[in-house]
Order: sequence, then C-alpha cells, then structure tokens
Amino acid sequence: MSTPQAPYQPQAPAPAPQQHRQDGASAGLYTSPIPQRAATLGDALASEWTKIRSVRSTMWTLGVMVVLMLGIGLAAAALVDAADTDLGDTPVLSLGFYGVLLGSLCVITLGVLTIASEYGTGMIRSTLTACPSRARVLTAKAIVFFLLTFVVTTVVATIVAVSQEQILGGAEPSGGDWLRATVGIGLYTATLGLLSLGLGALVRHSAAAITIMIGVVLLPLVVSMFMFSDSLADVQRWLFEYSIPFQIFGLYGSSVTDSGPSGWQPLWIMLGAAAVALGGAFLSLDRRDV
Repeated sequence: MSTPQAPYQPQAPAPAPQQHRQDGASAGLYTSPIPQRAATLGDALASEWTKIRSVRSTMWTLGVMVVLMLGIGLAAAALVDAADTDLGDTPVLSLGFYGVLLGSLCVITLGVLTIASEYGTGMIRSTLTACPSRARVLTAKAIVFFLLTFVVTTVVATIVAVSQEQILGGAEPSGGDWLRATVGIGLYTATLGLLSLGLGALVRHSAAAITIMIGVVLLPLVVSMFMFSDSLADVQRWLFEYSIPFQIFGLYGSSVTDSGPSGWQPLWIMLGAAAVALGGAFLSLDRRDV
C-alpha cells in the first residue's frame, strides 16, 4: 500500500540579496564598505617616511656618513693634538670640515636615490596612483628627506665639535661658532641633499644624477686649480670661493681668502640653488609623463 504524499506546495522565491548603494549608484553595482577619502599631505608624509626608513640605501648611506664624520673629525683632532701643532687663528671646530665634506657625498647619493630610484624600478607609478597630486608627492619626499638628514647630521656634527674642543682645548669658541658648526652644518648638508633630490627628479636616472652632483661639488674647485693664466684670475678666484668645499669651510668661520662667502652666507646660497632645482622638479613632474 502506497504512503500518502503531502500535497505539493511551491516554495516562495528566495529574497534577492541587498544591493549596496552609495550616492545614488545604480542597483547591482558593488560599492566598497570601506570609507573612501582623498589622500592628504599627512598620508603622503607617512608613506614617504615608511619608504625611506625601510630601504637599505638609507641605512647604508647615512651610516657611512656618520662613520666618515666621526672617524675623520676625531682623527684630525687626535693627530693635531699628538703633533702639538699650533692652529693659530684657525678655529678648533673647523677640523670637522674634512668629515663633513666626504659625508656630504653620502647625503647627495641618498637625495638622488630618494626619487630617482622609484623611476628606475617603476615604483613611481604606484606612488602617483595612490596620491595623484604630483606636487604633494614631491613635497612629502622633500620634507621627510630634509628632516631626517638635518637631524642625523646635526647630532653627529655636535658630537664631533664637542669632542674636538675637549681634545684640543684652546680658546673657547663663541656661541655663533658653535651654532654654525652644528645647526648650520646640518642645515647646509640637508639643503645640499634637497638640491640633489631636485636634480634626481629632473634627470630621473640615479647614476647620471649622482655623477652630475659630484661634479657640482668638486669640479669648480678642481678647474680653478688649473687656471694659470692671469686673464682668468678673476674667474679662478670666483670658482674657488664659491665652490661647495669652500662654502662649507666658510661656514666654520675659516677662509683661505679675504673675500668669498662666510658666516651664514653659504647657507643662503645653497638655499637659493636648492629652490631653483626643486622649482624645476615641480614643473617637470607636472608636465612630463612618468
């Protein structure tokens, strides 16, 4: 005998899944539940800080700079003290010049790599996709790089200056001498790095930009040494006095000649040069394809 079957009852259709709607978007289009907002300068700064502190080039370049500034600065003071050399009118703190000059080459390298390396790897496309404002990206790079370089250089320059004064003694440097040999050197070196960053944005090739910057630092001084003609005496003097090594030496309160930039003047000159380079970089970044 067959079992009675329950009468057939059609099932009600399953309710359609709720469609996400946002700002009147058409039904059926997916909208992310994560709030969307435009990138700000703070976001760009956080991104650039993450990048610059997480790449090995930052550790190596700044690490070598610290070693050069400390090693050469302290070695120069120790050698002068061991030889019992009379420095005469030469400020004690000026012995830090040699380490700063070589250390500035590391800052130049890092400044170029901060932006040119992204062009080499293609990472700049991702950066500009996340933050379409190119001016904001370059501004964030410049701020993060400048502050990092300034802090590291100033701290190391202060350690070297205090150590040299303790080793050699002699006349107590004035407050202005201390300020230029520490904060002034930090500002000048970081601004030189901004000049390198601007050039890196213009050239977009790491090796080429670093080579050009090394030429900017050393070539005027080298060329001036081979100008033996009397007719080129004024040009020779100008190249010598306004070369970057001479400007760093002048920032320490020392000068080989009676003219040329001294005191805080080298910093103003470097600020002007960096402003021109960064201005060109902003224009180039807006008008050229990635």
